[in-house]
Amino acid sequence: MNDLSKARATTLEVGEEAAAQRIDNFLLRRLKGVPKSHVYRVLRSGEVRVNSGRVKPEYRLQPGDRVRVPPIRIADKPAPARPAEFPVVHEDAALLVLDKPAGVAVHGGSGVSFGVIESLRAARPQAKFLELVHRLDRDTSGLLIVAKKRSALVELHRMLREGEIEKVYLAVARGKWEGKGREIRESLHKYVNAKGERRVSVREDGVAAVTQVKALKKSDSASLLEVRLLTGRTHQTRDHLAHSGHPLLADDKYGDFELNHRLEKAGVRRLFLHANRLAFAHPLTREPLKLKAPLPPEIKRFVEKSLA
Repeated sequence: MNDLSKARATTLEVGEEAAAQRIDNFLLRRLKGVPKSHVYRVLRSGEVRVNSGRVKPEYRLQPGDRVRVPPIRIADKPAPARPAEFPVVHEDAALLVLDKPAGVAVHGGSGVSFGVIESLRAARPQAKFLELVHRLDRDTSGLLIVAKKRSALVELHRMLREGEIEKVYLAVARGKWEGKGREIRESLHKYVNAKGERRVSVREDGVAAVTQVKALKKSDSASLLEVRLLTGRTHQTRDHLAHSGHPLLADDKYGDFELNHRLEKAGVRRLFLHANRLAFAHPLTREPLKLKAPLPPEIKRFVEKSLA
């Protein structure tokens, strides 16, 4: 731990790269190793000041703002992220779209030292700005958007809220999907289980969630599904499909655990969920973008063998 006996408050001036960023996210990014709860405590206590005044955690910074940061005890420095690049589906001056492999977290936290975004920043030290636009579960593969400009990030977040980004997943689920297409409208309640892990469950007093599902191939034992998310809730696809009686194969949170055990013995060791397509207008130029990441080989082999 660092010695605070002679430490002094520091003042940071906000540049264009941090414009419109929330003060809590600004501090969390700069105070690596400081528990999130402590960052919020110093914010609420008024120890953090912006232009000599107190601000709430949701305050959005402006260029030229002066942020006073009190001396804060920082935990032992975490291991640095290993530089890594990932398959690029699209890149321009404002955004980057990657084909994320399964098994890689999108960011550090919850027992993971670093993820895609930290490795990407380490691989591109010259980049002034790299921020996740949205998230994918660690075990989900496929298209992931990263903003290279704050203006693009702010606009893409607006587009996500307004439903202007079409997100299509491919999933392999247990059992034969009856009919062809169906819309699942079940509200989801988010909670944390006894192990501190995020979960959701279908509950009337939850947040509205809408998932459109269409069967592409099916057998008596499994179905290849095209899934369109009309809302973006935590674990939405996984819980909606499990609730409908068709849990995703190899889903260790909402799945059929006996089936998962048999699949693991057969060599299936990843969640069968893949972010396959994105369609949206470019956040700055408004150029229409239609992007696609093909099925990973391990899912493709299973589909060709089991759903021929």
